Amino acid sequence: MTSETSTLSVSKKQLWAGRILSALPVLMLLLSGIMKLVKPAPVLEGFTKLGYSVGVISPIGLVELACTALYLVPRTSILGAILLTGYLGGATATHVRVGEPFFGAVLLGVLVWGGLFFRDPRLRELLPLRK
Repeated sequence: MTSETSTLSVSKKQLWAGRILSALPVLMLLLSGIMKLVKPAPVLEGFTKLGYSVGVISPIGLVELACTALYLVPRTSILGAILLTGYLGGATATHVRVGEPFFGAVLLGVLVWGGLFFRDPRLRELLPLRK
């Protein structure tokens, strides 16, 4: 069994565009995950308002941080983006359910995939926007 080595490359401009687009969601998700572990009063109140028990805050924060860590590692970035899409989909559904604005979670998801699109040539090969 032979394996072909991929010669896909990314330009420096594309790489930096991807890093910049990825920075905002990564910083927001890291801050959010850490705040869920620290559990300040506003986080506890927010979770209660959203209909979640206080006991699920830490596990949700750990999942958020784990997905973000997978997204940061180039080798697992696509898996991380897929998992973050599911996580942010749950956040969107929660906000829709309680009648709050949900565009923040959707925008983070768009930035996650947009940043990855520029950083990872495999994704651009899979989803070519033009030929």
